[in-house]
Parts: sequence; C-alpha cells; structure tokens
Amino acid sequence: MNELTGIAADLHRYLQQSREHVLAKLDGLSEYDIRRPLTPSATNLLGLVKHLATVEFGYLGACVGRPGTITLPWVDDESIWDGADMWAQATESSAELRELYRSVWRHSDESIARLGLDAPARVPWWPEERRDTTLGSLLVRMVDETAHHAGHIDIVRELIDGKGGTDAEDLGGAEWWRNYYAKVSEAAEQHRKPLA
Repeated sequence: MNELTGIAADLHRYLQQSREHVLAKLDGLSEYDIRRPLTPSATNLLGLVKHLATVEFGYLGACVGRPGTITLPWVDDESIWDGADMWAQATESSAELRELYRSVWRHSDESIARLGLDAPARVPWWPEERRDTTLGSLLVRMVDETAHHAGHIDIVRELIDGKGGTDAEDLGGAEWWRNYYAKVSEAAEQHRKPLA
C-alpha cells in the first residue's frame, strides 16, 4: 500500500477525525439513548453510525471495484431504500454496528492507499450521466457526508444529555451557556408575532 501524501492525506485525516468523533458521541450513553429517535424524522445516534458505515462501504468499496466481504443485509434485501440503514433493529447490537463501521474504515483506507485519488469509480444508483467518477471525488463526498452527519450527531447527543459539540467547553461552562441561551432567546422574542 502507498503512504498517503498531499491532498489524499489531508482528506483522509479529515475523514478519520469525523469518523472518530461520530463514535465518541455514543460513549457514556445507554443502549436506549443511542437508539431512540429524537427528531420527527427519527434521527438517532446508532442509526447514523449504521448509515455512515453503509454509505462509506458503497462509495469507497464497491463503487471503486473493491466490494469486500462484509455483508449488509439491508443492502442485499434492498430495505435500505425504505430507511433500514438509518436505525438499529433490536437484534443489532451497538458493539456490532460500531465494529462494522471500524471494519468499513479499514476497507476504505485500503482502497484509498492502493488505488489513489484518480482511480475510476462508478456509482450505479446515480443518474446515468453522472455515474462515472473517481475515487477522489467519492472521498470528498465521504468527508462531506461524515462531517454532515457528525453535526447531526452533536445535536442529537445534546438533546439526550446536554453534551454539546467539541468546542462547547472551550466557550464556557454551564452558567455561560445558560446566559448565552437566555441572550439568544431574548433576541428571538423581539420577533415573535403576537397571536391574533
């Protein structure tokens, strides 16, 4: 395998930071809390991990000609198209899904190191005119996708126990955040329309 350098190394570093952030946000929570839906669209922590593993395995595995040996039942039976990758069934353990994500990382990292950014890729579920691309383009997409969902994970975690993003403690403690919240609420109240 090749040692990553330049833009490939930068992209991989950002991807890995987001991957680790995603899993770290599950630490210290109960099985119930990491599974329960906290938005009207049923967003939940473990489901986001399962989704990211699924998407990364597709883009940086099968789409670059390295499908691997991992079986994703929700892909094989096509229930992914009904959202099966966005939540954990009761029979799917959190340890299993965390390890699945880590296994996908290893497989993706091998793809990146062996093939390089210019390697051809094909995404069969994209429109025909856009299906042919490169591993580099898909890596950029995965950096974006993972960071995007890491932001969702920050918000969902905050809804569970108030633990904010990685910079929350840098800005201030509990009292600072209460005052900040009050200031933001007060500014918003200035624009509340009275009930008719």
